[in-house]
Amino acid sequence: MLTGIMLFSGAVSAQVVTKDSITELKNEKEKLKISKSLNDNKVKLAKLENEVVKYTEKVQKTSEESQKAAEENQKAANKLSKDSQDKKKAKSAKKAANNAEEKAKDARNASDKLKDLNKNIDEVKKKIRDDEQKLAALGGAAAHL
Repeated sequence: MLTGIMLFSGAVSAQVVTKDSITELKNEKEKLKISKSLNDNKVKLAKLENEVVKYTEKVQKTSEESQKAAEENQKAANKLSKDSQDKKKAKSAKKAANNAEEKAKDARNASDKLKDLNKNIDEVKKKIRDDEQKLAALGGAAAHL
């Protein structure tokens, strides 16, 4: 009889998992998943924003170098135009032109990289907004974070 009572009390005390609790657990799981994604995107955003400073400086530097190389190219071309038969001046003008071309390319590449970086930042910010909206729709922050 004692064994029967113990079996009966064990069955009664065991919690029955209802559909509501399963739904709630799935909801919490989804909140955790979205919170993780949100956190990962915020970390990614911080890294990208730190790179913006570096590439902004690089764009400025390469732009200045490109301008300087273009001015040197102009001077070399002017010297050559005064004495177009001088091989030394022709070689100097060619080097200056090649240098100006290379510096202009560097400046374009840095500018393109900065533009891509800003585009990536905008995309990550959009993902963050989307995750925040999803999280709000599910009832706020995930429990136990």
